[in-house]
Amino acid sequence: MAEPNWNTTTTLWGMACIGSRIGTEHEKLGFNLSDNSRMSYDQIAQVLRKLQSRYGWNPIMEGEFIIGVQLDGQSVTLEPGGQFELSGAPVETIHQTCAEVNSHLYQVKTICEELGTGFLGLGFDPKWRIDDIPVMPKGRYALMKKYMPTVGTMGLDMMFRTCTVQVNLDFGSEKDMIEKFRVGLALQPIANALFASSPFKEGKPTGLLSGRGWVWTDVDKARSGGLPFVFEDNMSFERYVDYAENVPMYFVYRDGKYINALGQSWKAFMKGQLPALPGEYPTMDDWANHLTTIFPEVRLKKFLEMRGADGGPWRMICALSALWVGLIYEDQAQRESLALVSDWTAEEREYLRVEVPKYGMRTPFRGSTIQSIAKQVVAIAKGGLERRGHDEVGFLKQLEIIADTGLNQADHLLELYNTKWQRSVDPVYREMMY
Repeated sequence: MAEPNWNTTTTLWGMACIGSRIGTEHEKLGFNLSDNSRMSYDQIAQVLRKLQSRYGWNPIMEGEFIIGVQLDGQSVTLEPGGQFELSGAPVETIHQTCAEVNSHLYQVKTICEELGTGFLGLGFDPKWRIDDIPVMPKGRYALMKKYMPTVGTMGLDMMFRTCTVQVNLDFGSEKDMIEKFRVGLALQPIANALFASSPFKEGKPTGLLSGRGWVWTDVDKARSGGLPFVFEDNMSFERYVDYAENVPMYFVYRDGKYINALGQSWKAFMKGQLPALPGEYPTMDDWANHLTTIFPEVRLKKFLEMRGADGGPWRMICALSALWVGLIYEDQAQRESLALVSDWTAEEREYLRVEVPKYGMRTPFRGSTIQSIAKQVVAIAKGGLERRGHDEVGFLKQLEIIADTGLNQADHLLELYNTKWQRSVDPVYREMMY
């Protein structure tokens, strides 16, 4: 293959997206109603096959295994432990993205009722050890499982026990991307406080409110975190490319197989010197695959992924999209959001990223708590949604309650655990089942 001639700003990224599309993704934990154990691959494959035969989804195969389905710009795929992920099509309003989520949940709920299974909306598996959880038959996950323990203490927790909800949003120019990126990174801990729903691990409270958020503090520092360089004056598309090129590789995908390139250099690949494939140069598909192995709190592709929230019930899935659309899809709201975080230091942003998973809305910050910031953030988002003019403000109702009371989903689950549930996590499977 000839050496590629790539311009980092135009070829690697393409033209900045013009528009205001909304793409919502959420993950959920599949379990057996009989004993709350995690669903096996064979059970999950049954769900995928029924989505195909009953609702017209098209299968995604890896060798002989069905690993997902897709339809009309949407896809359903599997995370390493069988977490079931809907990646929605890009749409124009929160009403549309929420309708898409509701349709998907109706379909899988109908199928699961026949199979004696269900799906759980939490940020972290409340009961099972990693060894109890099946591994999905995707080649990249076998490589990641081997690599993760060499670069952090909680990578396997991330792979097998966490669930998130995220929203993907467009930007209109490089300047707009930088502003949205900065707002997103600074305010991810606020989203974590509002959406925290993972206080349990292996049947007991952990002392954390977002076990998922805490896991991300030590997965792999080379490919995760708060990206302080985004706040520096020389931030650009090219600066992010430089960062991504320095993230160690996982694999190269060729002829339906994942080739082990763990820890190898993308820059060596660009020179045709990758030990895993000597003499070969990367394609654009290789670059796209490499970007999917980078896990910061906000991830840049041809859009921005807001990745800081725990999974949760359907109303919170729609609320996450409403929050970020309100904050950065309306000019005045984006200016207000940027002004709110403009004087936060790198040390303060990192402090919030680490401390909020422990204390949630009660996290101390600048003489008060994060609750006061959360109230401002929700108010800014509400104003942005009102000015957008699509009658979307109602999707923020649950977040307004959380910000006003200072109590998130994790706080309520802990209260139930200590009272009505008599210190058992088993009732959470019915409480938080879709």
